[in-house]
Amino acid sequence: MSYPESDPERTRAFPPQEQYVAPRQQPPPGQYGPPDEEVVHERVRDTHAQRWRTIRMITSAVTFITGLFAVVLVAQIILTLAEANPDNGFAGFISDFSGAVSLGFDGLFTPGSQKLATLLDYGLAAIVWLLIGAAINFLIRRFASPGPQREVRYRRSVE
Repeated sequence: MSYPESDPERTRAFPPQEQYVAPRQQPPPGQYGPPDEEVVHERVRDTHAQRWRTIRMITSAVTFITGLFAVVLVAQIILTLAEANPDNGFAGFISDFSGAVSLGFDGLFTPGSQKLATLLDYGLAAIVWLLIGAAINFLIRRFASPGPQREVRYRRSVE
């Protein structure tokens, strides 16, 4: 099998081999600058990073739990307004769970309609759960966060 000869018109865009310049390499130590200059690698360890990570994890857990309680209460409101079958397993679970997290607001309002009473009682309980979560998160961030003095430690290694 023979290959055709190279066509100079097709390869004109490529520079000749003599014009290729290799990438610039770093000069040897001491060639430019003081000969006793050392290469130092620094690793910074922030003492507050772990504390902030813990605070974020705790506040996320508080937000998740209080949000879950509020969602269950809203689900009970929706199931009551839609007249769901109370003998259904899911509806019974939501009813029991919402009764446990209603913060004693069950029967607080006594309007003429059971649907309106559920809306007011569980709606208020859901709002209170969200406020409780926000207040707990505020207090955690306020009192557990590191103060204004920041300490950063360095570890140096010389090659």
